[in-house]
Amino acid sequence: MPSDIGVVGAGAWGTALAHVLAAKGERVTLWCHGADSFDSIRSSRENRAYLAGISLAAEIHPTRALADAVAKKQLVICAVPSHLVRAVFAEAAGALDRGTILVCGTKGLEEGSLKTMGELFVDLLGADGRERLAFLSGPTFAIEVARMLPAAVTVAAGDERVARTIQQILSTQSFRVYTSSDTVGVQIGGVVKNVIAIAAGISDGLNLGQNARAALITRGLAEMTRLAVRMKADPLTLAGLPGLGDLVLTCAGELSRNRAVGLAIARGKSLREITSSTRTVAEGVRNARSLRALAERLGVDMPIVNQMHQVLYEAKDPADAVRDLMLRSLKPEAG
Repeated sequence: MPSDIGVVGAGAWGTALAHVLAAKGERVTLWCHGADSFDSIRSSRENRAYLAGISLAAEIHPTRALADAVAKKQLVICAVPSHLVRAVFAEAAGALDRGTILVCGTKGLEEGSLKTMGELFVDLLGADGRERLAFLSGPTFAIEVARMLPAAVTVAAGDERVARTIQQILSTQSFRVYTSSDTVGVQIGGVVKNVIAIAAGISDGLNLGQNARAALITRGLAEMTRLAVRMKADPLTLAGLPGLGDLVLTCAGELSRNRAVGLAIARGKSLREITSSTRTVAEGVRNARSLRALAERLGVDMPIVNQMHQVLYEAKDPADAVRDLMLRSLKPEAG
């Protein structure tokens, strides 16, 4: 029997997930915030704004009505940018059935409160809602997922039965889903990797070489792991798909939006110029501010994140940021 699934957010990631599931035979309702995406999908079966060139499966039903996307669904997937999650799901919460499983595919922290998406959803759904919450993360570019190229991700839930249910629904011949119980580790990996990817883009844009990029990825993984462990995550999670896997892809992949931000900064563009020239969201730009504040609150040393904050928000020259990272006091690698 096909499952009734709602996908909230018709950006590249939400549309790709909707397409994969609909092509599998599931009944998918896709909420479109903007009229352009809604009209494009309805009229031509293509989301030209975010996933141009992909002929979308017929079983995707676009809607502008948020309640239609979440009511009477077995599974609802959150795929809106992190800064919009609270507003969107505060509106959607009243239409969600109590038995609906909610999968968060959004990577980020809430600005101001510094809450993870999991903490935010508990605010909205209450403590009882925690049992039906899950988090999806891993090394995925939306366009490759939509083209049915091989990809692997992790879904984490506090309830093993919930994780296994999602695994069965989401898995296809090209989209492999692993399960985990480490909801914090899966979330934090997806937050930190975006900021490290901006640093990797700056390094590449300054032509610092592949040695430098490898060093940034490795030390970025150390920062990611320190923060996650301080938040009671399992360090092994960060060595897997939601941590190292996603970090490598986002730092080295040509399709990485966050790496592209770093490349543009290295070439002299201002953050205002970069953000005004694209409609897609590079979560690392927002996350840099929140991550630095969270690291300070928890007493976690995150020098790359700190330098990226200075570059993005304090007008620090990117070459100076690299120099300051290299001239930090010498210490053991595990430190």
